[in-house]
Amino acid sequence: MTDASRLVVGISGASGVIYALRALSALRDLGVESHVVASKAAEMTLSYETGLSPSVLRERADHLYKMPDVGAPIASGSFRTLGMLIAPCSVRTMSEIATGVTSSLLTRAADVVLKERRRLVLMVRETPFHLGHLRTMTQLTEMGAIIMPPLPAFYAKPETLDDMIDQSVGRALDLFGLDWTPTRRWGEDITEGARPAARTRKP
Repeated sequence: MTDASRLVVGISGASGVIYALRALSALRDLGVESHVVASKAAEMTLSYETGLSPSVLRERADHLYKMPDVGAPIASGSFRTLGMLIAPCSVRTMSEIATGVTSSLLTRAADVVLKERRRLVLMVRETPFHLGHLRTMTQLTEMGAIIMPPLPAFYAKPETLDDMIDQSVGRALDLFGLDWTPTRRWGEDITEGARPAARTRKP
């Protein structure tokens, strides 16, 4: 197995667990091996927001780890991956990663990704942000992470909530070089962004 076929997916207790579920479906579509760690709060949110039990994570993930399992493969930099997507990412999780003082496999795996200079994408779910949140995001960006709140892309003309979710997940996966079919792209799938072929000037 190579790094190009593995992605770590972290799931915190913030609202928006559907982003993780769709990301796992997308990774399966793409043939990318998923290594998942979810907090207890994430399992509670999963039940509250979707009515699904935590067993759905085991069904959709290729590998599922428990939060205290700091001996898991994803806790080591020698275990090669494309990086890590945290979807959704709570402010608490974001803040813990920023300090480097990690207390669970979720944040330890994120710390490993940063130290190995791999891609860490945080789909931060909170609004509005206070100054402390913004400073933490700045600190993480300086450390190499990418802050990507799952904001709707109305230019893609979503017709359903699923369309909006898929677009956000697809754009997050873009950051790992993964091209998921449902992602609508300006200048390609969206006609308003298309440009006519350049005219060839006569000599």
